[in-house]
Amino acid sequence: MTRRMLRSVLALCLVSVAVTVAAQGRRFRGERVQFEEQVPYDGRFTFARIRYTALPDMEGFGRGDLKWDHDYPRAERNFTKILKEITLIDPYLEGGNILAADDPELMKYPIAYLCEPGYWTMTETEMLALRAYLAKGGFLIIDDFAGWHWNNFEEQIRLLLPEARLERLDISDPIFDSFYRIESLEFAHPNNRLPSEFWGVYEDNDKSKRLLMIINYNNDIGDYWEWSDAGFLPIDLTNEAYKLGVNYVMYAFTH
Repeated sequence: MTRRMLRSVLALCLVSVAVTVAAQGRRFRGERVQFEEQVPYDGRFTFARIRYTALPDMEGFGRGDLKWDHDYPRAERNFTKILKEITLIDPYLEGGNILAADDPELMKYPIAYLCEPGYWTMTETEMLALRAYLAKGGFLIIDDFAGWHWNNFEEQIRLLLPEARLERLDISDPIFDSFYRIESLEFAHPNNRLPSEFWGVYEDNDKSKRLLMIINYNNDIGDYWEWSDAGFLPIDLTNEAYKLGVNYVMYAFTH
């Protein structure tokens, strides 16, 4: 089988797995979500989502919009289903855990997901704990923001890692060849269609060392995961969002 044929087969597998994920109901911005009980750590990969106190909402999406909970729990359920089907990882499939950055339990989870960093804030204890998490090998996926939301995100990164240099990544960065060979970074935000950018912070600002975080700017791969079985987002970009997520996990596990 040629490489081109293999890529096509894998893409079809992603679509078929995503479509078979049962719908868990629909949630809209401002609508409260029912949070699930925490799952005791048992060594399996469990999706860990970071919660924080959000800045005041200036866009009128409602008092119930916590920001950090966007796409929960369908995004993690759909994504871990893909991860189980495509890789040898045996993840927890019924959602994931929600943890504050200064929760000692976070140290048990090598990968953490943080969304809507345009509204992200940290207490001093959260900042110090998250800095220690990254220094000890933790990997952070930052997702779901666009446009002027970059300003607050960058301010928080400067507080978290004062010496860090934000690097715009390109297709040559190892994270895009850690499981799938990502052929193109021509992506788009699922709602406003802004062209996506991928950024990262390397340990000691040295590109020969590991990435501490991957930053999906003008993008929302969690949205693609959440609605992958609904049929109204482009299949090709939904496939790519799953490929990116799988690559992020595999990169974090091997670096």
